[in-house]
Amino acid sequence: MRDAREAMWKGIRQVRPGAYLGDIGFAIERHARRNGYSVVREYCGHGIGRAMHEEPQVPSFGRPGTGLKLRQGMVFTIEPMVNQGTRRVSTRDDGWTVVTNDGKLSAQFEHTVAVTKKGVDVLTLSHDETVMVERRVQSSVGTDMGKVPPRPA
Repeated sequence: MRDAREAMWKGIRQVRPGAYLGDIGFAIERHARRNGYSVVREYCGHGIGRAMHEEPQVPSFGRPGTGLKLRQGMVFTIEPMVNQGTRRVSTRDDGWTVVTNDGKLSAQFEHTVAVTKKGVDVLTLSHDETVMVERRVQSSVGTDMGKVPPRPA
């Protein structure tokens, strides 16, 4: 689970005006693969606006410098699903439960982010993550990446 969470943060750290959706997906998949995992391609993050699930789609894989260019004011989710084995998944007959095809474990983490003038603001931080952010901001003079906590322990 730690590697899946860290993959999500690797993606979040790519968010800033002028970056691309491919930068986010590339960072997520590179981290997962370097740690022996795969990322599911059938599910992805998404835009948040007047409706819950809007464009753009935010895949957990990609090539740097490709896809939609990020602009200040955009709000979307980053939510990689990271698998121990194959990236392939199936949906059970209940229409909701998703399982890996090889029966190995999978983990998924999610945050909603806003692209800000100076970088990214994570809108869905838990209390513990908020405390980490406050400590980081207090200890980093002259660095303003918005609300992005340091690397999880």
